[in-house]
Amino acid sequence: MLAIKIWNYFKGYVIIRVEGLTLERLLNLSAAHDIYLWDVKRLSGIVLEMKSSTKGFRSLKQVVKKVGCKVTIKEKIGLPFLIHKLKERKMWFAGFLLFWAMILFLTSLIWRIDILGNEQTPKEEIIALLDSNNISYGKIKYQIDKEQIKDILNENYDYLSFVSVTIKGTKLTIEIKEQDLPPEKVDKDYPCHIVAKKKGVITKVIPKNGKAVVERGKVVTEGDILITGILTNEGTDEFIAVHAEGEVYALTRYSSIIREPIVKNEERYTGNSIIQKGIKIGNKGIRFIRGNVDFKDYKEFESEKSIINLESFGIKFPIKITTYEFREIELEEVKQDIDFLKNSNYLEAMKMINEEMPSDVLVQSKNTRHQVDNGILTTQVIIEAIEDIAKKQIIQNKED
Repeated sequence: MLAIKIWNYFKGYVIIRVEGLTLERLLNLSAAHDIYLWDVKRLSGIVLEMKSSTKGFRSLKQVVKKVGCKVTIKEKIGLPFLIHKLKERKMWFAGFLLFWAMILFLTSLIWRIDILGNEQTPKEEIIALLDSNNISYGKIKYQIDKEQIKDILNENYDYLSFVSVTIKGTKLTIEIKEQDLPPEKVDKDYPCHIVAKKKGVITKVIPKNGKAVVERGKVVTEGDILITGILTNEGTDEFIAVHAEGEVYALTRYSSIIREPIVKNEERYTGNSIIQKGIKIGNKGIRFIRGNVDFKDYKEFESEKSIINLESFGIKFPIKITTYEFREIELEEVKQDIDFLKNSNYLEAMKMINEEMPSDVLVQSKNTRHQVDNGILTTQVIIEAIEDIAKKQIIQNKED
């Protein structure tokens, strides 16, 4: 059906109105002369409205004369009529094309670069690094390789634990997460404090330079000063700033909570699906036909295919054909084995804790608790460990 509509649009057709007392004879003669008419509507006892191809309309005029009816064109639709109008307005058409060409070109460039999560690395430094690798403002976004940006940042900043690169519209967004700088990364010429990198209960303080300001049994939180780099000069009462060094061990806690329903719905594909087509220019798209999805439960899948493949030239063509597929699913309630679920929750909780907990900590205790409430099994794993919580913080001024 869609293919027929597209074909008629490219060929061109007219919406006509026929008035007369012999409308049935008109339709019969049209069929006999192989004149294709569609979407026939009776507006009154003597008036019909219908659609016809341009070729069919020329043939229909002979039939109209025979039966004594009157025919008028209500509307002309299709590519041939559009082209005819544009030929009469060449300057307007040229301006229209130029306008959209400029819009398409300008929206294909990167006009803004956002850096998020950079607490230790200046934004200007990252921008300069990208610029030296030919990634800058005004760059065609379809030529930007996101994986290349990740590789560049990871190679130059080995303390990054996470790098995400997204392009939305004309904006390039880079989100990073930084690990704490190890002591050897802090220049010894800079005065600094030793501060806590996490909450804990102090068990041992070993100051090597600077002055300890905490003792065993004290509860500290992230950012608290443990060994100060600000010392009092004996005899003058003046303050001097030094490069503090040392180790501070504390009892820390790691906790993870996993919740899982005892009865859960499992999905199963039925094999039924609905497919719709669309077109996408950049990040904007439309669907040719947006019908209702009659499935009660379904999942939607989207795939894109470029109209013109220019990847061999290093160009990503922005216009793509999009396929939307809706696959019907059935939900079936399944009751899970409690013992299996407890073990599964425990393993998932331990996995999350191990991702957060350093490998060199000394585990002191491990506690696991399970609780069932309203059909939900909640598992909590708590680990207490001894670890060095010291990190260096550069002193920017005397008030620090």
